[in-house]
Parts: sequence; C-alpha cells; structure tokens
Amino acid sequence: MYLIGIDVSKYKHDCFIATEAGQVIKDSFTFTNDAKGFNTLLEVLHSLDPAQTKRIGLEATGHYGYNLKVFLDRHGFDFMEFNPYLVKKLSTGLSLRKTKTDSVDAKLLSMILLSVEYKVYPVQSYHIYDLKSLTRYYKDLVKKHSKELVVLTNLLDSMFPEFKAFFNNRFTKTALYLLEHYQTPEKMARMTLPSYEKLQNISRGHFSYAQFIHLKNLAKNTIGSTSPYLEFKLESSLRVIRTFNQEIQELESRLKDWASRMNSVVFSIHGIGVISALSIIAEYGSFDSFDSPAKMLSFAGLEPSVNQSGTSNTSGHMVKRGSGYLRETIMNVAVSFMMHNPTIYEYYLKKRNEGKSHRVALSHVAKKLIRILFHLVKSNVSFLPSKLV
Repeated sequence: MYLIGIDVSKYKHDCFIATEAGQVIKDSFTFTNDAKGFNTLLEVLHSLDPAQTKRIGLEATGHYGYNLKVFLDRHGFDFMEFNPYLVKKLSTGLSLRKTKTDSVDAKLLSMILLSVEYKVYPVQSYHIYDLKSLTRYYKDLVKKHSKELVVLTNLLDSMFPEFKAFFNNRFTKTALYLLEHYQTPEKMARMTLPSYEKLQNISRGHFSYAQFIHLKNLAKNTIGSTSPYLEFKLESSLRVIRTFNQEIQELESRLKDWASRMNSVVFSIHGIGVISALSIIAEYGSFDSFDSPAKMLSFAGLEPSVNQSGTSNTSGHMVKRGSGYLRETIMNVAVSFMMHNPTIYEYYLKKRNEGKSHRVALSHVAKKLIRILFHLVKSNVSFLPSKLV
C-alpha cells in the first residue's frame, strides 16, 4: 500500500510517498498549482504499481486545494482530508524541534494515513463546496450590509438625529425611500400631499397622515445640521446599501431555488429557516462522516474543553475549534428553535433556573439541537415536535 501525503498551499504543493512498511518511494517533491504541475503529479501516481492500494492524504486548506481535489477525482484517485489543527498537534507531538516546512508536512500526512481509518472524500462534496461558498458569501454580504447601516446611522446622528427614533431604530423600506428621495431634513420639511400619497403606497397603507405631519415637524425643528460633505457621504452610503439589498435578494432567490431541489430532513426542523438549513448542510458536508453526536458537536466547536489530570477533572468553555460559520449559524438558530418548540423552551428555562446565563443556556439548546439533528439524519426521519423529550 502506498501512503501519499500532499501538503497544499496557494502557488505550489509538496508530495511525499512511502509504503506502509516505511520504505520511501519518492522523497518530498514540489509541483506547481497549475496544469503542468498537476500533470507532473499524475505521471508520478501512474508510475506506481497499479496492483498496490493508494491512500492519498491532504490537509484541508479551503479553496487552495479545490482544483487539485477535482483533478484527482477526475483521474480516478480518492483521497482523505485532515483537519489542519490535528496535523499541527501531531507535528508538535512527534518532535520537540520547531521545524515546520511544506515537505515535512507532506511526510507527516503520509505517516498519519497509516494510523487512521481511511475515509475518502465523497464525490458529492464538490456540489456541497459550491453550496458552502454561496451560504458563506450570503453571510458575509449580510454582515457588510449591517456595517453599512451603522455608517448610515452615524451620518443621521449628525444630519437628522430624530429620524431613526421616528422609525423605531429600523431602516424600513419607507425610511430608505425617504432618505434616497429627500435626503436632508430641509427637503423633508417641505414635503407635499403627493409626497404623502407616495409614502402611503410604499408603506402599503401603514404610514399615516399623522405620522407624515409629525415627521415634517421633526425635520423642521431638528437639531441636526447638514453640509455638502455629509450629503455626499449619505448618497454614497445609500448606493452601497441599495447594492447590498439587491445582491442579498438575488442570492436568497438562488439559495431557495437550490433548496427546492434538495431532500434533507434538516428542512423539517421547526424554527430553522431555509438559508440557515442550507448553511448547516453545507458546513457539515457529508453527515456520513460523523458517527456520533459528540463528533458533530466537535466539528461545530460546541464541545466543552476538558482538563483531566490525576484526581482533577474539570470542564471549561467551548473549544471553538470547529467551523466558525457553522457555530455562528447553530447559535443563531438556537433562539428561533426554542421559540418554536415549547419543550425546548422549557429546557432553556430549566438551564436558566439552574443559574446559567442566557448565553450558556442557549449553548445548551444549540448542543441539544445538534444531538437531535444527528438522530434525524442517521435515522432519515423528519422532525416531529411531539417526539421531543
């Protein structure tokens, strides 16, 4: 059996090949991250005895190794990915020397292949990789959108501080329309009846005439002040927000279309929206890779740290070494999950009555959600609130 370790980086990759008996077949060599380099690797792999099993191990490095994985799969080679943190810890445990190079890592990956169960990277993961990229991009867009709303708020604090409070500190469709079409308090103070009729239409009848008059009075008597500089920044910020809104809406549409073509029990869980469900599916990848709820908790970085030595045995904060995107999604949906399921809300209240803070109690809800998720995907059954205990 050949043990083939490949250390992945941005511009080049390093490969080391040995047998299970420890014989070095090909010492560490470098190939470039392009067609020429990939063909070099292919020639080496084809030169190996076809009768011998080949195990290929890669360190999970995000998008840097994506093209290499597709290339290996297209040429009939399976492979296994390793968590970078695991590789780092093993490297530290094997030597006291502070020696970390790509060639050393490639050799280490080859050694690890001999000591672990060989779980190949599933072919459908390329499909999941695209989904993961989209859901992560969606989250990033939402965060950038939120940051730009903070910029807009800061501008209004100078130009028209009463505006945000009038809309209950929310940038509604009506609020954004006013800012885009009137911009300054002076212009809002001069709004006419046709302006009100337009606002009525934008708000679908929710913006009353009394509110219209009140807003005009606030604009007329505002303590804020404007300047050409602030007006320019306001216009710029509104353009950015408009673009983010359009991109988010388009991406939501694409993700919902993707979800309509998927069949997963994750969608059946009450309190989890479509996009959050897609994010959970994408981050976990193949649920077949997890044979226990503890491993799913660990992957999400939601397991508590444990420190055991002699008679001392303590547990601490969550390790937070898994997928940050997954952990954020799980913690966010934990709120709506408990709000939509009375049994889970009672569980949350029980933790609160035990003296735990809201955040800690919520983390218990998140962990319970993952244990439920494990049962659903392994049993291939839909979520039923009546089955909760």
